[in-house]
Amino acid sequence: MENIQATKQRFGIIGNDPKLNRAVEKAIQVAPTDISVLVTGESGVGKESIPKIIHSLSHRKHAKYIAVNCGAIPEGTIDSELFGHEKGSFTGATAARNGYFEVADGGTIFLDEVGELPLPTQVRLLRVLENGEFLKVGSSQTQKTDVRIVAATNVKMVDAIEKGKFREDLYYRLSTVEINLPPLRERKEDIHLLFRKFAADFAQKYKMPTIRLDDRAIDLLLKYRWSGNIRQLRNVAEQISVLEQTREITYETLKHYLPDMGSNLPAIVNQKKAESDFSSEREILYKVLFDMKRDVNDLKKLTLELMKTGNAAKVKEEQSSLIDKIYSEETEAEEELASIIEEENNGDDNDVEVFSIPEHSSESYGSVQEPKRKDKYEYAEDIEEEENLSLQQKELELIKKSLEKYSGKRKDAADELGISERTLYRKIKQYDL
Repeated sequence: MENIQATKQRFGIIGNDPKLNRAVEKAIQVAPTDISVLVTGESGVGKESIPKIIHSLSHRKHAKYIAVNCGAIPEGTIDSELFGHEKGSFTGATAARNGYFEVADGGTIFLDEVGELPLPTQVRLLRVLENGEFLKVGSSQTQKTDVRIVAATNVKMVDAIEKGKFREDLYYRLSTVEINLPPLRERKEDIHLLFRKFAADFAQKYKMPTIRLDDRAIDLLLKYRWSGNIRQLRNVAEQISVLEQTREITYETLKHYLPDMGSNLPAIVNQKKAESDFSSEREILYKVLFDMKRDVNDLKKLTLELMKTGNAAKVKEEQSSLIDKIYSEETEAEEELASIIEEENNGDDNDVEVFSIPEHSSESYGSVQEPKRKDKYEYAEDIEEEENLSLQQKELELIKKSLEKYSGKRKDAADELGISERTLYRKIKQYDL
């Protein structure tokens, strides 16, 4: 078996990362067999090197090696490209044509970006993998081929299968052995080594001195995310080699060639809650509950007046403002809650259900009727939030706001809260305000 380092030198693979070495080792191990191989990894990691290693170390090395970019061939002609066609099989087919599978008989076909294959072509490819048979477009005669298939993709195949974009049976036939190449950001020790190699190559190509990075520039090079992997690193090295007059590259110079997007530098994460969450709605519900509590206290006060005087007309005249407040005015919280319910009912999402708070009426006087709830929202407290606000905490907040509003005047604050001044004093003591 060929040595890993010798293989890397032979095919120009730079780096000593353990994951990279393991990928090369697996390629060397499977090369003498006819096992189908699937090479996975992000775009730009150098997946095309693995099928070359496999072909050159196999018994097929003297036969043809054909690399096909499946993502670059239009869907309407890909079957013809891969399997060939007969004369007159479609408009423009003026002569018969041999496909890649027929031309590469006895050799190796590298299907790059195999995840981009249309589903009908995937069915044809599955038949080739199973029994080595295929049909030319427009032909009814089955042909045989003996090719080894090595495929590569940067698509997450499990996700593609779940979405119905790739056949599961084809995936398992292609990935008899799966070789994964790590992204460049996981090969920190190889980044500067690769940059120096590219810089030396471009210096020789353009006949100019080699560029060098200072310490801060090297640190930035290692911290950058490199979303385009080795391909992006190579392009950056070429740009700097050609455009910069100074051969000593500083941090500031290198930074101009690295787009901000995708870096590993610290970033601000937007933690703003979505408008569809329940935080504001629950706050309104707490306000409604406190308004209801205040109304009950007012009703108690009216009842006590009636019991003392026994004169309903007199009580109605003296307490007219209080009666109007209880039975006529809709509270601010109820108005806000009603507007939210109306917005959600008029929205696009018909699955959102909000239970309603019943209005007070003279028939329900003396008792608070519990609103009807669906099982889905059995209690308002069941809504889970990051901040678990208790009723006691909300009461404390309302007391603080009232005291601040009336500059510490307890009587005015107590009236707004719908409680007696004595009760407010007790609450202030309780909460140590």
